[in-house]
Amino acid sequence: MQHTESQWPMYVSLKRSEKQIGRWLTEQWELDQVIPANYDAPEGASLVLLELHLDERASYRLNLDMNNPMIYVVCDELGDGTWIPAAISADQGVAAACLEGDTPVLNMPMPDAIACWIEAFITKHGEVEITAHRRKHVNRRKELATEKQRKGL
Repeated sequence: MQHTESQWPMYVSLKRSEKQIGRWLTEQWELDQVIPANYDAPEGASLVLLELHLDERASYRLNLDMNNPMIYVVCDELGDGTWIPAAISADQGVAAACLEGDTPVLNMPMPDAIACWIEAFITKHGEVEITAHRRKHVNRRKELATEKQRKGL
């Protein structure tokens, strides 16, 4: 399966691991593999769609402008405690909303190919102004543009 302008199917597999915290063993889930669906599916992987939405462009920009952009894998938790990948997002707001609702979310650094794809999506459909309260610490793009204008570049 190939990706389109706004959808990129991925195979996502998770693995369960045990971690010792003090004297107790606890079970944790972590990402095992996240690969594009145009490759063979790893054993036990779920096909999950990374889909971009026009109304989330400001959040994508905020994520891309961070020092360590991330993608978020939203999971469903079955009755036996097993996690199943359900969705992938590049929007921090989606991940935060899921976590607030006790929905499991795993994150990983955003691969360069996905960052370029999202950048192309934003460029094609236009930038969206990010409100000041959401961009207090990330204002590089405007600062760089202002510097270039002053220097006459």
